[in-house]
Amino acid sequence: MPKFDPGQIVATPAALGAIRPSGQTPTEFLRKHVNGDWGHLDGHDQKQNQIALREGGRLVSAYQTRKGDDLWVITEVDRSSTCLLLPSEY
Repeated sequence: MPKFDPGQIVATPAALGAIRPSGQTPTEFLRKHVNGDWGHLDGHDQKQNQIALREGGRLVSAYQTRKGDDLWVITEVDRSSTCLLLPSEY
């Protein structure tokens, strides 16, 4: 069950370019993100996401594709949008 509404979903061309050859889809990463599976975040960042869920704040997840490319998913504070991007694009 989703923990929040991701708003408008967007992705950078580079993120899509990293996901496509892995045989995965953007939906796979988005589903994890909205269900509170924050991926490869340290304990501090996971705790920050839990606080942001309760009190408001930006939500960040970090994943790796099957090919080993890093991918971030970020939902804005106001939950108006969620973006899939590469860390280098932040």
